[in-house]
Amino acid sequence: MFRPVVLAGGRGTRLWPASRTLYPKQFQQLMGEGSMLQQTLGRLTGLDHDPACVVCNEVHRFLVAEQLQAAAWSDSEILLEPAARDTAPAIALAALAAQDDGADPLLLVLPADHVIADIAAFQRTLAVVLRLADSGKLVTFGIVPTGPETGYGYIQRGEASAGGYRISAFVEKPDAPTANRYVTSGEYFWNSGMFAFRASRYLEELARFEPAILSACQAAFAGATRDLGFCRVDAEAFARCPAKSVDYAVMERTDAAVVVPLDAGWSDIGSWSALWSAGKKDVDGNVLQGDVVVDGCSNSLVRADSRLVVALGVNDLVIVETKDAVLVACRSEIQRIKQLVARLKAQGRAEPDTHREVSRPWGKYDSVDIGARHQVKRITVKPGGKISLQMHHHRAEHWVVVAGTAEVTNGDRKYLVTENESTFIPIGCVHSLENVGVIPLELIEVQSGSYLGEDDIVRLEDRYGRH
Repeated sequence: MFRPVVLAGGRGTRLWPASRTLYPKQFQQLMGEGSMLQQTLGRLTGLDHDPACVVCNEVHRFLVAEQLQAAAWSDSEILLEPAARDTAPAIALAALAAQDDGADPLLLVLPADHVIADIAAFQRTLAVVLRLADSGKLVTFGIVPTGPETGYGYIQRGEASAGGYRISAFVEKPDAPTANRYVTSGEYFWNSGMFAFRASRYLEELARFEPAILSACQAAFAGATRDLGFCRVDAEAFARCPAKSVDYAVMERTDAAVVVPLDAGWSDIGSWSALWSAGKKDVDGNVLQGDVVVDGCSNSLVRADSRLVVALGVNDLVIVETKDAVLVACRSEIQRIKQLVARLKAQGRAEPDTHREVSRPWGKYDSVDIGARHQVKRITVKPGGKISLQMHHHRAEHWVVVAGTAEVTNGDRKYLVTENESTFIPIGCVHSLENVGVIPLELIEVQSGSYLGEDDIVRLEDRYGRH
């Protein structure tokens, strides 16, 4: 038995414009069926394990809960990080949570944004990894390299150890000649970021090398509260925690570290070029996703999310279309996208953080049109979903129901609005809306006023615990 610990706190900046701060890559379907988070848990099907623990940012909590429920993992614990402090503290919180009922399970730590093509090979390797972890080792998966990749860190193997190897060294991302030398030597693996160890062993080594991290995490977990199925650690205590990766904090310093080779078609899908490499290609080497037509193109990735994209006579490009942004880049230059996104953010643009379509715990909305004094949204409310009881100081709203039935609270009145009917919410009027039907409620919202920002929402009551 083991407990899966899924780290789902990344931002995925290098996959912009598909990946955004509020909807990063681990929650999206980039390859195969289901989101990357769902695929990560799906690789454990058929194995004997405890309920999972998913560690994520608080702003993503409802995305995680919805996707876990859809994938039949609703018994999982969702552990919320108040702030990003890298992987060593995140794993420490998960280890403390695993021991909360007096147990001391083996932890299998998996990032939520990896692709593994050969699940059977992964599970065979996992059996070796868990056996070593059960003997007291701190184990990592070393990916058998398929080429001199400069985008990954490397692990140098030492002497053989019961199906794995002692670790001689962790090395940073190399330049091309050094990467070529590593691969040619046969002594190096790519660093996967996947680990297994007993909860107590990890905390023991963390106390030895990074007592400040352990102390802050213990204080944060001691002050944890639980609501709506989420575990919220104490934000003030966690803010004092140093930020450090598990490699730097523990794995590079412990004498109990072991690496086990994994050859299973692994990729961390860290960039569009990585997605092109891992994707299914046509006869010309193109990876095509969505409503795409190409002619005379080769070795390109073309992805369309919301409309037809046509590419003619281009080679070695990445073309990614979303509802509010289009990326066109040479595949050889795609690693620079992180700097480009930082530049957009510095300009105060919303596109690095949010999509035009925004997920909410009750459903989603799509900002169809925005002007100086108006905004039009298409809103979808799930059956049983309810928009918070709220009011606005600067805008009025007109709702037109397209499908389904809404129960509307408008001031001191409560009434039903059905398909092809509408209602008006004046400025300053307390209001709410609930889908009381069994099908998704779809409506068009027309806002008008002097200020239309999302921060002009005064929530008076909310079943999802939002402030």
